Amino acid sequence: MDLSISIGNTRLASPVCVASGTFGYGSEYEHLTDFNSIGAIFTKAVTLEARPGNASPRIIETPSGLLNSIGLANVGVDNFLIQKMPFLSNLPCAIIPNVAGCTENEYIEVVEKLEQTRTIFGYEINVSCPNVKRGAMAFGTQPSIVESLTAQLRKITNKPLIIKLSPNVTDITDIARAAEQGGADAISCINTLIGMKINIAKKKTELSTGTGGLSGPAIRPVGVAMTYKVSRAVSIPIFGIGGIMNDRDALEYLLAGASAVQIGTANFVNPSTVKDVLQGITRYCQKEKISCIQDLHSFLL
Repeated sequence: MDLSISIGNTRLASPVCVASGTFGYGSEYEHLTDFNSIGAIFTKAVTLEARPGNASPRIIETPSGLLNSIGLANVGVDNFLIQKMPFLSNLPCAIIPNVAGCTENEYIEVVEKLEQTRTIFGYEINVSCPNVKRGAMAFGTQPSIVESLTAQLRKITNKPLIIKLSPNVTDITDIARAAEQGGADAISCINTLIGMKINIAKKKTELSTGTGGLSGPAIRPVGVAMTYKVSRAVSIPIFGIGGIMNDRDALEYLLAGASAVQIGTANFVNPSTVKDVLQGITRYCQKEKISCIQDLHSFLL
């Protein structure tokens, strides 16, 4: 049984990864998880300059997940290379920085700086964060912009380019096709849904920014449906994301057409979720006599 997957010109040993924004820079989980079971760590967002993020409160629980409005808080690309990459470079799993920016040139500059590091597997290009006023999701709602940005980044790197899409669009397949046409090697599907919680006693929103990104089990049916749609629209691999709490949830995404999955909110509940999910997928494939992940894609044709 081979659970590895091809992304661009290289391979990931495991289809179970950790999602950006839920695993920090890896060191936060150093004594909590088994890095050998992780296919790839998608890091916190990396921007050209350091960002403090949005004002507190910027994360709250909901009945079926979390609302966050972190605002891409991060140390900036230069500090990321100096402070974070030495630890990440020594890990046994692939390292994929999540890249964000306010302009096309900022995305390009960040990737150019990250290209100095050989131990980086590839880049997840964040065109879908709903928690910032400029950039991010503004890029991911227009196919022509997604195609142009992807094509510009394709010129400066041979490493895998993974475009992270927003569910907050009219037709996600249009955006996915544009990413593929621009030269993307894979799609991350999906980022958070826009949500809001109001404190009725205070008569004000719970988050300082009003709205935030909803993650966790509440969005899983949306993520699975959009993964299914995108898998029928493009020929490149898909990372299924959204509300995966166990192996059964992950298998829904794989059967829907994903080649790999990313664990997000569940990391806050159980840092061993990745290992548990990988073991569960392995047991399922053995039981069903499935030899590789791609074999799962034929059942819902």
